[in-house]
Formats: sequence, structure tokens, C-alpha cells
Amino acid sequence: MNTLVDWLAAHALLLWILLPLLAVLANDLAWRHSARQRMATVLDSHLPGVMQPRTASTTGALAAVLFAAIAFAIGTGEPGALVHFDTTLAAGIHTQLPPSALPVLASVSLLASTPWVVTASTLMLLMLLLRRQWSLSACWAMAQIGILPIAHGIKACFQRTRPPHDPRFVTDLGWSFPSGHAISSAVLYGMLAYVLLRLLPAYWHRLVIAVTLLLAGLIGLSRILLQAHYFSDVVAGYACGLAWLMLCIGLAEHLRKRDMMRSLAGKLRQ
Repeated sequence: MNTLVDWLAAHALLLWILLPLLAVLANDLAWRHSARQRMATVLDSHLPGVMQPRTASTTGALAAVLFAAIAFAIGTGEPGALVHFDTTLAAGIHTQLPPSALPVLASVSLLASTPWVVTASTLMLLMLLLRRQWSLSACWAMAQIGILPIAHGIKACFQRTRPPHDPRFVTDLGWSFPSGHAISSAVLYGMLAYVLLRLLPAYWHRLVIAVTLLLAGLIGLSRILLQAHYFSDVVAGYACGLAWLMLCIGLAEHLRKRDMMRSLAGKLRQ
């Protein structure tokens, strides 16, 4: 265990870049499979969608199970294997990460800070309202408004203290579990990707998803390297955010298909 933790701490900056890139490559394989499914849906004369309901529900359920498992592991009050891994990795990063990397990591971390999330969410909501995307606007607002009560509510339940960190770059004073930045990055950028997939031509779709995964991955990992959060805080934040994201996307897809059916029925009556 200590050998693995030492290796992770020594190669933390390299992993900060490589892990999101691996996620992008894995997504490309998933995208090709999804494209075949969408083509089959169209050929079967069904209404096409950005995400199939079964995919959204399965992904959301798996994310919820992952979050529950991590929450149980750190909430039992016993220093189990996951808690030991968290603390040992945080100590290793503290001693081996070059201080010159902290300003860069802090800058990336700001892309999921509360002021940025509120500003970006408001601007996107206004754009959707101007485009008369009423159902999509409602789902967007629900997704973004839900971030704060979910994150702060869970934090208040667990009250996990943050790892020792440099106060010049980490000014967060709240509890550590789960990472609010990880939740925000999953929901904000995940929902933004969903909106863009609906509004942009198909040849932009793979780039949108790749950039989303890369950005969200870099933000979450930056929180670990800044020692603003433990490893499990960030993974649990991703899982929690993904579960909420899938619920919001599932609702948006349901409303979208309902609106399409109503529009089609109206055209047939004319």
C-alpha cells in the first residue's frame, strides 16, 4: 500500500494530465458504441435522443452505489483502508509536490468555484430562455440550483475535516466530504455538454464530450493535488454529481420527447 501511495505522490502531476486524457480516449470508444445505438434507434423509427433512458438510469444508479460505498467507508468512524489511503496519499503529495505547481492548480480549480458556477449557470440560463427552450431551461436551472443544497447537506452530515494544505491557494473553510468542486464540475460541465449536444451539429459532439471530460477531470484532480480534499472526497463528489446529472438529463430527455410528440401530433392534425 505504501509503495503504491509513494508512487502516486511522486507522479502526481503526470497523473493530473494523463488520467483525464485516458478518460477522453475511453469516452471515444463509448461514443462510437452510442452512435451505433442512435443509428439503430432512427432505423427503428423511434424518436432519437441525446441519451437513452436505460443508459441514464444505469449510469445514475452505478454512481449512487459508488457514492454510498465511499460514504459508508469514511463514515463508520474507523480508520479503514480507504481512510488510510487518503491520509497517506495527502501526506505524500504534501512532501513531494513542487510548490511552483500550486498556482497553476489553483487557477484550474477556480473553474468550479461557486462564483464561476453561479455566473456561468446564469448566463447559460438566460441564453436558453432567449432561445425559448422552456423545458431545457427548467432542467438546466434545476440541475444547477441543486448543487448547493446537495453538497452542503452531505458535508454537514459527515463533517470531515480537510487535509493540511497551503492556505495561500486553498481558502475553502467548509467540510471536506464530498468535494463541492467535483460535484460542480460534473453537473455544470456535464449539463453544458448535454445542452450543446442538443443545440450543435453532430460533427461537434465528440469534441464537446472530450473537452468536458478533460476539464472536469483536471478540476477534480487539482483539488487532490492542492490538498483541499482527500482522494475519496473527489471520487465521491464525482459520483454524487454524476447521479444528480443523470437524473436531470433523464428528465430533460423525457420532456424533449414529450414536446416532439406534441409537435408531431400538431402537424398531423393540420
